Amino acid sequence: MRYSERLTVPWRWWVVLVFFLASLWVAYAAWLGPGVALLVTGAAALITAGVLVGYGSARIWVADGVLEAGRAAIPLSAVGTVRALTAEEARELRGPKADPRAYLLLRGYLPRAVYVEVADPADPTPYWYVSTRRPDELAAALNSAKAHAR
Repeated sequence: MRYSERLTVPWRWWVVLVFFLASLWVAYAAWLGPGVALLVTGAAALITAGVLVGYGSARIWVADGVLEAGRAAIPLSAVGTVRALTAEEARELRGPKADPRAYLLLRGYLPRAVYVEVADPADPTPYWYVSTRRPDELAAALNSAKAHAR
């Protein structure tokens, strides 16, 4: 394995969830009593925690001549130019300069990303935009794995 990363949500999101659940419990406890409040808050906690865990479960890894990002995979033989994007370049590429055919593994809490050109002419996807906490490391791993695969 050359690179592996899980795009977990920031811990601040969990803190916000705790405060949301506390306010929900207070509102329902005042309105319908603590028993109902506990049931409603418990259900809300399970649902929202599941959403956060699911959203933060995306993985990126480079191994065995393949890049996997989220639910998609591409062989490194079909990868062209790879480069780490600055925060400004990433903002532009996920906004005004975005191509609707591109594959996006986009996480709004990560300001930087890696641009991965798709060099396969049979593939309609022009590039992959992969959000990451370590764009320089991912780009280096991809370039190294591509060179090793040749």
